[in-house]
Amino acid sequence: MTPMSGISTDVKPDETAQQASSLAIGADRASGEITNELKRGLNSRHLQMIAIGGAIGTGLFVASGSTISQAGPGGALVAYALVGLMVFLLMQSLGEMSAKIPVAGSFQSFATRFVSPSFGFAIGWNYWFNWAITVAAELVAAGIIMDFWFPGVPGWVWAGIFLLVLTGLNALSAKSFGESEFWLSLIKVSAVVLFLIAGVLMIFGILGDDAPGLSNWENRDDVFHGGWISIISVFMVAGFSFQGTELVGVAAGEAKNPRREVPKAIRTVFWRIMLFYIGAIFIIGCLIPFTDPSLLASGESDVAASPFALVFSRAGIAFAAALMNAVILTAILSAGNSGLYASTRMLYAMAHDGMAPKIFGRTNARGVPIAALLATAAVGLFGFLSAIVGQGAAYSWLLNMSGLCGFIVWAGIAVSHYRFRRGFLAQGNKVSDLPYKASLFPIGPLLAFALLILVIAGQNYEAVLAGRTMEVLSSYIGLPVFIALWLAHRFITKSKVVPLLEMDLAAPKDLDDEPSGGTQ
Repeated sequence: MTPMSGISTDVKPDETAQQASSLAIGADRASGEITNELKRGLNSRHLQMIAIGGAIGTGLFVASGSTISQAGPGGALVAYALVGLMVFLLMQSLGEMSAKIPVAGSFQSFATRFVSPSFGFAIGWNYWFNWAITVAAELVAAGIIMDFWFPGVPGWVWAGIFLLVLTGLNALSAKSFGESEFWLSLIKVSAVVLFLIAGVLMIFGILGDDAPGLSNWENRDDVFHGGWISIISVFMVAGFSFQGTELVGVAAGEAKNPRREVPKAIRTVFWRIMLFYIGAIFIIGCLIPFTDPSLLASGESDVAASPFALVFSRAGIAFAAALMNAVILTAILSAGNSGLYASTRMLYAMAHDGMAPKIFGRTNARGVPIAALLATAAVGLFGFLSAIVGQGAAYSWLLNMSGLCGFIVWAGIAVSHYRFRRGFLAQGNKVSDLPYKASLFPIGPLLAFALLILVIAGQNYEAVLAGRTMEVLSSYIGLPVFIALWLAHRFITKSKVVPLLEMDLAAPKDLDDEPSGGTQ
């Protein structure tokens, strides 16, 4: 694949264009005037790697061991498969809306247009918080991984260094961000493929000293350790692992041809990620017994040993273990890079919709919302918690908070899509007019929403029953914050649910002449 062309597709927006429709329109380069709008510079390969880059990170490379330890290899597989099904349904919902209305605000804009302004307000701030905190979690994980090579250097030092690196990458144009994310993601995707190949060879004794085969899958009580209760309890980590696939919806606002590229990215990305996760969990389950204390089960210090690195170490390949840690570091930086991008664009979009201070809606000559970027990067300073409360504790705390926020956003996608399709038809349109159709509507969004409610309610029942206040707080704090934002905005603005016939279905003005296509 060749790098992107430098040819701009930006146009100057009409002053009377609707606010949400103008989010993706750039500056008029001929006049040199900056219009505080984003620029369309991302193509298909960028969209696909942005989604993969956000989804394959610490959830797979660092946190997957804890799921196997808690629920057994079979339980972990079931949890990841069920969350994967839920994500498949949500990706269909997101694809239908994003292909029709590709704006940078994505979930916030959809929630505002199709549900209510107050719902959109809460979704937008929730998503910004979700990824801003995820960046902090990635910084903590980066410090943990660096401890492999530099055990005497405090984790907060690396957190600070990597925060500066990620902020610098995002301060470049969307084109530069997309290109850097493409190569970062390509490295870790290649590594996962090699891990899957090496793992199969190790299972059959072709590589390494032993040939464990499927011995770890013979005892049903071990394979499904703790039964369904344990499976539900690890949904939190499994959901966190898949979070990032929705980034393609945010990036659609800067895609060159979103009505063609968004459906293409959504159709291909999900299955690749499912293959990586299911395959990796299966191999780890074969090679490392779920009782192994190295699977994050015996203490915070065990977080430093990734299951991926353990597999190579136990095969007697010391260099491969070090190389795997380098790949894990690349994955972490890639996920953090995508998170910083997504939260910055969400803050920018909310500023344009009057839901955040106007300063966050300003862009520089390269179309980058610098003020929104710096505000988001400031949240990454939470990564320095690792120097105060310990790396493992900070990582777990941030992981839990971010995970619930992601589930809330996913629920918002399901609700928004259900109302979008109803409003689209109520206004006299046909399903065939959509650039991309969610084939399982209405079962898809309804089932996904039901699964999300189950996951949110049961994610940390053990802490609730045991009365562990701080653990409960870290797991559920996102829910009351979301509800408080929603109700406070509704109380102040008196906003109501948007009637179906009054929904704003307008696409960005620079896409008005593009064909819809009706792609399945």
